[in-house]
Amino acid sequence: MKVDQTLHNLPSGSLFDGAGYAVWAESLGFDGLFTAETGHDPFLPIAVAAGQTTSIDLGTAIAVAFARSPMTVAYTAWDLAEASGGRFLLGLGTQIKAHIVRRFQMPWSSPAPRMREYIAALRAIWSSWQTGGRLAFAGDFYEFNLMTPFFSPSPMSYSEIPIYVAGVGDYMCQVAGEVANGFHIHPFHTLRYLNEVVGPNMAKGAARAGRTADEVELATGALVITGRTEEELAASRIATKIQIAFYASTPAYRGVLDLHGWDFGTDLTAMSRRGEWMEMGNVIPDEVVDELAVTAPLDSLGEALRDKYEGRLDRVGFYFSTIPGQPPLIDLTDEEWASLLAGVRG
Repeated sequence: MKVDQTLHNLPSGSLFDGAGYAVWAESLGFDGLFTAETGHDPFLPIAVAAGQTTSIDLGTAIAVAFARSPMTVAYTAWDLAEASGGRFLLGLGTQIKAHIVRRFQMPWSSPAPRMREYIAALRAIWSSWQTGGRLAFAGDFYEFNLMTPFFSPSPMSYSEIPIYVAGVGDYMCQVAGEVANGFHIHPFHTLRYLNEVVGPNMAKGAARAGRTADEVELATGALVITGRTEEELAASRIATKIQIAFYASTPAYRGVLDLHGWDFGTDLTAMSRRGEWMEMGNVIPDEVVDELAVTAPLDSLGEALRDKYEGRLDRVGFYFSTIPGQPPLIDLTDEEWASLLAGVRG
């Protein structure tokens, strides 16, 4: 498995700090560095990091697709692929309706079919730029039929830009299997969910495209509970319970609960609406935590992650939960990170 690092929040809010983080991740031997669309634009740190690194993959996990036109994303991805020497992985997600409509003021409908068409539109645009052919894409959601030489980038060696999709539901798994190069599996998952929902639905989508699901790279940021001491392990478990409760309160992620027969989702949704964020973790039983997260002392965490995911996933990262409003529970040294990497790789 490849081992990735994630840049959730830029240190001090500085793009150049983000570039330094990418240099650090590459120097330790991480295979990839992924940015998220949270409090910062997900593409800008990659633009800065591309010129400071030489081997590490740089990708979005994820950029919100429906907040942007496919044409806008096509230009950005093209530039990042060229700037990074072909190391850019375009990760796209739908977000949920409330954010698309109320935060981004963009249209929302049929997320899985729209995402499938969005990816097809991107590839049609890139093909037009690479070959000089006429741009003529028409679908149910998007239509692109105007491109002139003045607005076309020059052809390049990295025009086959890998596209990763993120999702949790049946239909988005099918879209990933049908049209994506990779699938970002949400951290809120269990092995049973991978085996009974993700795998079969990806295979169904892949069959529609005349390929196999093995052609799609699987990646995740795995929830981990760890520490050097029993006290750190206990604090990490509390933080992870809160994180799990947040995900479980979101109706879009309810499929994981339904598969296992876990019936606390509705209660958590009500608690979230009352702002009872810190109390929500108390609702999550320990056996649920053990299904969703990898628990191990820090010096054996890498091996524990490998034991869970080897042969199932192609890329994995460490998702360290934090308590909202508080600093990270554990600050790892470079030597400890190196040990984690060695543990995952065996």
